[in-house]
Amino acid sequence: MPYPPPSRAPSGPRRRSLLASAAGAALLAGCSAGPDGDDGPSAVARARARAARDSRELLGRYDAVLAAHPGLADRLRPLRAQVAAHAAAFEEGTTVTASPTASASATTTPVPAAGKDAVAGLAAAERALSDRRAKDLLEAPGELARLLASVAAAGAAHAYLLTEGVR
Repeated sequence: MPYPPPSRAPSGPRRRSLLASAAGAALLAGCSAGPDGDDGPSAVARARARAARDSRELLGRYDAVLAAHPGLADRLRPLRAQVAAHAAAFEEGTTVTASPTASASATTTPVPAAGKDAVAGLAAAERALSDRRAKDLLEAPGELARLLASVAAAGAAHAYLLTEGVR
């Protein structure tokens, strides 16, 4: 003999649903990064500060090459202006300021006597920074990842433009 269906549908959530919801909430809470997590606001701020510092150091290299080889100004100034814009974009909304040690270390980098070698050095620095940013963006959250991707692409284009002129 078949069992008759229940006379009324159970009201409210079932115990199994409640347990699953509680377990899911606990997992989400455990996975979201808090102040000590790697994805928290402080991690994003540190990543932005590091990216800004890297751009400022590259900017210092451009300045050093321009000071040593003023004849390259027409070629390098547009690229330098973009690097300055990148630094400003990373600094936007943060408390990052250009540190004297970053600019001092960039200006103490020896500039080759030959303009061709100085430009090749800038191209290598652009390429290295672009590669590092491409790796960093894989770990960065949303908006910072997009900014890193954009700036990494620009750096790769700068490296290309700097090496094409040398050939």
